[in-house]
Amino acid sequence: MKETILAIGAHNDDHLIGAGGALAKYASEGKRVRTIICSFGEKSHPHLRKEVIITRRVKESLKADKIMGCAGVAYLGVREGHFDEDFEKRDIAKKLAWIIKKENPSKIFTHAPDDFHPDHRAVYRLVMKLAGQKKIKCPIYSFDIWSLVKLRNRNLPRLVVDISSTFNTKVKAFLVHESQTVAIWALLWKLILKDWLSGIIHGYRYAEVFYRLK
Repeated sequence: MKETILAIGAHNDDHLIGAGGALAKYASEGKRVRTIICSFGEKSHPHLRKEVIITRRVKESLKADKIMGCAGVAYLGVREGHFDEDFEKRDIAKKLAWIIKKENPSKIFTHAPDDFHPDHRAVYRLVMKLAGQKKIKCPIYSFDIWSLVKLRNRNLPRLVVDISSTFNTKVKAFLVHESQTVAIWALLWKLILKDWLSGIIHGYRYAEVFYRLK
């Protein structure tokens, strides 16, 4: 059995922004990298029918996953802006726990506790709830989306991944999400600058830094 790495994100491109370089690197090393996305991101284009934007965003995610060399994407179908409500109403914790048990990952990457986006924080709380219930037995690492530097919980153990060989793959996969034009131009500069600064600090061309939650 191949070693499995699991990424759990709120939206289609979150795992790419926060951990795309590491995930692509693990995939290039022969590891099986799977992604769980909570929401289809159906509110990103309110002028389009929900079915239209869902179809488009799923296609983008699958294309990006192929570019990364990963092993597929699973959606939980949680409504944007209603994560906590849907988690409770639809017993998402039980579904996620089943997926995690089935995948048996050696590492999980997910959102940071101090992310300002409420959907991101909701995913963090869900994952840590499962960890508290002993439903997750592997290390859990957090990634940041919007922040350039981490201001809180900086004393947590860190995992630094040299992504010099996969940085271009990360950017290419991120740019596949053409439906998210505003987000792309708002976040691309931060993505490049953050990975470059992390690389300088740790002696690489580009690097991603993760904080261990468990």
